[in-house]
Amino acid sequence: MSTEPEPAGDAEETESGTPDTTDATDAVAEAGSPAVGEGAKQLTEAEAELAAQRIERERIEKRKAEKKAAVAAGAKLSGKAADLLAAVRAVESGEKPAAAVFREPEPPRRPAPEPVRQPQPVSAPAEAVGVTAAAAPETVEAVRRVLAEGSAPESLAAQAVTTLGEGAEEQLRADPWQLLRIGGVRPEQADGFARALLGAECGPEDERRGRALIVWLLEQAAVAGHTALEMSTLTAALTRQSVPDPEAAVQDALAEGEALVFQDALDEPGVPVREPSQDEDDEAERPVRVLVGLERYALAEESLADGLARLINSVPKEDGSAAQWEEAAASAPGSAAELIRAVAGQGLVLHTGGEASLTEPAALLRAARDLGLRAWAATHSPIGRARFTTLTGGSAGADDVPAGPEEAGVTTVAGLLAGAEGPGRDAEGAFALDLLVVLDAPALDVETAALLVESLPDGARLVLAGDPAVLWSAGPGRVFADLLAARICPQVASRRPDPGPLGELVSGIGIGELNQVEAPGKEVVIVPVRDAGEAVHRTVQLVADSVPRALGVPAEETQVITPGHGGAAGTRVLNAALKERLNPGPGRFGGFDPGDRVAYSSAPGRTVPGRVVGADADGLHLSCADEAVVVPKERVEQSVRHGWALTAHQAVGGRWPAVVAVLPGDAAQALSRPWVYTAFGRADRHLSVVHGVEQALPRAVAEIAAKPRTTRLSVLLAPQVPTAD
Repeated sequence: MSTEPEPAGDAEETESGTPDTTDATDAVAEAGSPAVGEGAKQLTEAEAELAAQRIERERIEKRKAEKKAAVAAGAKLSGKAADLLAAVRAVESGEKPAAAVFREPEPPRRPAPEPVRQPQPVSAPAEAVGVTAAAAPETVEAVRRVLAEGSAPESLAAQAVTTLGEGAEEQLRADPWQLLRIGGVRPEQADGFARALLGAECGPEDERRGRALIVWLLEQAAVAGHTALEMSTLTAALTRQSVPDPEAAVQDALAEGEALVFQDALDEPGVPVREPSQDEDDEAERPVRVLVGLERYALAEESLADGLARLINSVPKEDGSAAQWEEAAASAPGSAAELIRAVAGQGLVLHTGGEASLTEPAALLRAARDLGLRAWAATHSPIGRARFTTLTGGSAGADDVPAGPEEAGVTTVAGLLAGAEGPGRDAEGAFALDLLVVLDAPALDVETAALLVESLPDGARLVLAGDPAVLWSAGPGRVFADLLAARICPQVASRRPDPGPLGELVSGIGIGELNQVEAPGKEVVIVPVRDAGEAVHRTVQLVADSVPRALGVPAEETQVITPGHGGAAGTRVLNAALKERLNPGPGRFGGFDPGDRVAYSSAPGRTVPGRVVGADADGLHLSCADEAVVVPKERVEQSVRHGWALTAHQAVGGRWPAVVAVLPGDAAQALSRPWVYTAFGRADRHLSVVHGVEQALPRAVAEIAAKPRTTRLSVLLAPQVPTAD
């Protein structure tokens, strides 16, 4: 195998969607940089969050293992679907599967031990949260030798030990296709490695190959936003990977516990599940779909559904009388009053609206705190935290100094989960709060949402607020969209429009219309270009000269947004050109110089803008949202990019005084209505559109909606849909 594996961060980031089964999942969008930590001497908030996720998953797995029933059927099955359902029942119960279904007996699945929830922020050894520990040199050397024997890059040795553990050498020799578990390795590269090690024993029909490909395909689907794949989609992808018997490969993967199978009734979203009557024919079958997914996402969705059901069916804690809540609502304007009234009597409320609507959750937060509730708001990014803190309008101390985030009750989701920000946890391990308002809710992936909901104490209230028109989460799931469609709780739609020409433009995009707007103050400027080279030139000119001179917005407050990292006008090329103009230097610290704007990704799907301060033996020193961050030098390449130009997914949750949206001709296929809405909506005062896609832009706005994602949350929530009296 002579081809180097693809770097995990090199795939172009576009809106996530359905995998392109013409080549497994080549259309999978990049969802963020690989998970890394910030320092070697102590756990960072990202590492602590991952440790919390590990503990929550263990607890969920324990609960799931104790369930005696198999996956809920919901309908009678026959033929292949029934065989697959029998397979998962055997896997879940630990019993031997029928010989007609599996060729080998299924080993019993051992439930994970019940973890002890601690009142303080969770910490764990570095290796438990995905941080590369110093592997024994002899272990790395042994893996390097086996990689060399298989003509694989020896540079993968340390990563293989991190992924596969101390027994990586034995695992790779016993099953060479385990190489696919290493980020960036593709099936053809794993096949070459296997051929070199196994010789004549290697073949496309090898069961080990089939299992590894199934896991790889499901992981790629998760990157594209799916929590599971339909059976037909998975088997079609396996066929294209030359697996001779895809159905048998799936059954083998189920038998080995590599994946789970589900069958879900195809009921209309938002309609209660109908129980069959006694008069109906017992043989009548409801339409179902058969899904295959990885256990981690299945458990997350089930945990999230259970937690949401707990909120919906529980009585909120009585903080403040009904009269006090009504008095607070009466003093709030418009939709803010509706939101306060809904939260007064419900455990779960959804709030939708654009940027201007954020004043309504801010009014709710103030009212709840005035009533004595321990109320907190959580945003997706530090930029959003700062903006929402300002909207709360609170002050700290007698000098009427504006309150900081902690005084105002505003945190980030990552900081809240890690315990680095916010109220902390009580003796039971739950958040020490009565009301949590989660902003930027469309950015929640299913695992993060599950952790938040599982951490809420009994009697707490949860408000999920966001703009449903923006890009969905970078991680798997579409939590906010599924909840809106399920209609299991009150929904408050803001009637507060975003102001000015920018608000008019973005509002039109949200309903599929790209309108010409009057912009007397140069709020919107279109800059036509002929090719990618001209697009790069004009972008640098706008950021460094035109926008500062005409509008007084300095270059450091202007954000460039483009569809992908690659291409002739992607983030790499644009950042190189902008660095040469705005902060030239040799890049002596791993390609970075002091003063460089950067995008730091501490975990997949979470990007924080920052600036390089310096570097030393500890690593690269950054300033991100006024916080000092040290990135170990061995992880700089994975977690830090130059940040003058970002993708739209990286920009979610942030707003800048000026935005330059770059649309080169080769980006036409990446455009969609949510992408355009998100990119254009990041501008606060001014938007320049470097336009090279001609009619592809209005066509994307009018015709290309969000790519569908396969999830199970709406089905799991169906029993919670209120029934008509």
